[in-house]
Amino acid sequence: MQSFHFFRCRLLKLFGALFLLFVLMGASVMVGVSELSLVSLFTNGDATAQLLLFESRVPRTLALVLAGVGMAVSGTIMQMLARNRFVEPSTAGTVESASLGILAVLLLAPGLPVYGKMLVSTLFALAGTGIFLMILRQFPLRSALMVPLVGIMLGGVISAITTFFAYRYDMMQSLSAWTTGDFSSVIKGRYELLWLSLALTIAAYAAADRFTVIGMGEQFTTNLGLTYIQVVRFGLVIVSMVTACVVVTVGMVPFLGLIVPNIVSMAMGDRLRRSLPWIALTGAGLVLVCDIAGRIVIAPFEIPVGTVLGVLGSVFFLYLVLRKQSRAT
Repeated sequence: MQSFHFFRCRLLKLFGALFLLFVLMGASVMVGVSELSLVSLFTNGDATAQLLLFESRVPRTLALVLAGVGMAVSGTIMQMLARNRFVEPSTAGTVESASLGILAVLLLAPGLPVYGKMLVSTLFALAGTGIFLMILRQFPLRSALMVPLVGIMLGGVISAITTFFAYRYDMMQSLSAWTTGDFSSVIKGRYELLWLSLALTIAAYAAADRFTVIGMGEQFTTNLGLTYIQVVRFGLVIVSMVTACVVVTVGMVPFLGLIVPNIVSMAMGDRLRRSLPWIALTGAGLVLVCDIAGRIVIAPFEIPVGTVLGVLGSVFFLYLVLRKQSRAT
């Protein structure tokens, strides 16, 4: 009876979070430069309002939710692979590698379809993340802070290479348009690739117990009968493909995979089978809040989501570092 009551409370909390997410989605649909009247939309059948709603506002809101879910879950998987709470795609060279892949496509095959761009970006992201994990295995890390520092330095090197070639071939503006985390250009027909990231997120949930186990180390994973390297490769593919989908569609969404998994872990622990739905909901909600705030603060202009998350992520990263140091002392 007590277990049933506990399960019922958890279910009610989850439905409450879903309701809050739908409220934020409704606010995202209604907020914007052009006023959207529900009366004129459903009563008068205003063609302009319908066009604005179904061609721009709804696709943008769905893109925000899908990107938030994918990047939050990817950050969680990255933290399990590296066994470090400070790691996520933007602090492990994954995002920078995906951006380098996009630049390679723009230079060598500019007419490649968007799925081709995503595939090339995925391969570069997979290679960059693999290099990051290889570097971590080469030397013992005495401090947890060394892991994200290694990733940030690797990302800096990759970003410098990307900037060099972009400047050399006069592609800086094109690269900036692809990599800035901005959802203002999302319309119907330009966000559907993100549904693939949702499918990958569902696959990650199906393997949640395996990712929880590898977070305890290679020896522990082997003792339980799992093939450590296969689970790592599966995780790398999910992280790389989700990152590539998001970068190709809307650009960089930094620090989301750092903020959300740590917040949920503080409240619920590290068992992914239980926490992943909350990570996904929190990631989607945080991106929606940042986008709504970016549209309101300096209206009628917008602050890109990547900029807002960059500020929040930097502050939260410093909080985690100071919290870690205060515990150590």
